[in-house]
Amino acid sequence: MDDIVFARVLHVLGVVLWIGGVAMVTFVLLPNLARMQSGVEAMAFFSRFRQRFAAQARIFTLIVGLSGFYMVYALNVWQRFAQWQYWWMHTMVLIWLFFSVMLFVIEPRGRRQPAASVQTDVSPETFIRIQRKHLFLLLLSLITIAGAVAGSHGWLIAGS
Repeated sequence: MDDIVFARVLHVLGVVLWIGGVAMVTFVLLPNLARMQSGVEAMAFFSRFRQRFAAQARIFTLIVGLSGFYMVYALNVWQRFAQWQYWWMHTMVLIWLFFSVMLFVIEPRGRRQPAASVQTDVSPETFIRIQRKHLFLLLLSLITIAGAVAGSHGWLIAGS
């Protein structure tokens, strides 16, 4: 079971660093960018920040995905995906999949398009919209984390 413990440690650390980063962006970075005088400078800063953060988030999401898959495989708990009392496993996969597509497909594609890097009509509302999207994903992630912790300690939804 040492390999399972190691995989769980990697999984939890990866989630803490990944979702903790999303929380920092949501509650610290985006509100500050919305208050900057120049929307163009704020967007330029955000683009540079996002590029660096995305590189780290890719590593963490990869660790989370690999360790999660390994634990499901090693513990042979595939049947949990057919039982709604383990709903957090479904949402873990969906959140991971969404962020992975964003980080590995959409974000790199957006960086390759030259028009995406030059925005001249950036308003504070732009960052507020981005913050709302981040907040939704963060809340969904936190609910999933809470469900996973509770469920892994026996607090399951009845039925199924």
